[in-house]
Amino acid sequence: MKVMGMHHDSVVDGEGLRTVIFFAGCPHHCFGCHNPESWNPKNGKEMSVQEIMDEVLSNPLTDITFSGGEPFCQAKEVKELARELKKLNKNIWIYTGYTIEQLKSSEDKHVGELLEYCDVLVDGPFIIEKRDITLPFRGSSNQRIIKLK
Repeated sequence: MKVMGMHHDSVVDGEGLRTVIFFAGCPHHCFGCHNPESWNPKNGKEMSVQEIMDEVLSNPLTDITFSGGEPFCQAKEVKELARELKKLNKNIWIYTGYTIEQLKSSEDKHVGELLEYCDVLVDGPFIIEKRDITLPFRGSSNQRIIKLK
């Protein structure tokens, strides 16, 4: 899968200490996006599940956040990673520009399977007119923090 990068010990991308995996590719192109270089699915580095797991396990105290780009653009591959992380009892947050309603109505079975492995979904596109830096774990007031489990 294509990965833009990984960041250890984040405290702004979900509760607690987190390792954040930034995936390449995003169809949303939100105005004011903090990571527009992630829009191109050809950017980033090709990494296997095992390579990502090795990096994650180099910092075993953190939980996991999937961000982007748009993780659901690579749902089949990200689902495999999420399954391996859940075997290690990792808490998984996932950020998406889609709403939960859009994801649940997707005809791509991998989208639903990826959701099953995630504990928390932060949904909705970033909307600069609704930007609110006082909100925990999200950038604009339309985005929701949804506990999936």
